[in-house]
Amino acid sequence: MKKLFLILVLICGMTASQAQNTKGSWYVGTGDVANVAWTDWAVSPTIAFAFTDALVLGGSISQENADADMNLDFYARYFWNGMFVHAGMNGLNFDEIELGLGKQFTFRNNVYVDPTLVYNAGSETVNLGIGFGLKF
Repeated sequence: MKKLFLILVLICGMTASQAQNTKGSWYVGTGDVANVAWTDWAVSPTIAFAFTDALVLGGSISQENADADMNLDFYARYFWNGMFVHAGMNGLNFDEIELGLGKQFTFRNNVYVDPTLVYNAGSETVNLGIGFGLKF
């Protein structure tokens, strides 16, 4: 129920906010519900850098559960017409390639939320990722 409420809030905010990427911006954030059951949350500290107005490269640290090893994940996002295409990799495992589509919403010039629909080739699943953080 909490996730449904969060998704509805995000949809309502879509019309009120716009993403504005600029070359040289840093993104520091957290949050992801991908690769876990809908009843669980996974938090992944994330850092990214905008190399151009359209290309953002980043990485995060993730851990599926307390018994699993920590992974260093990498991703690239290409922004076009207010949306972005997401390509990522869990660790250095090429079997775990992720492809997705999302939109980044910026609130008050430096707080962002970026819902992403992601297909994971390794597990052959489609997940909803919701990231949030600060842009500098």
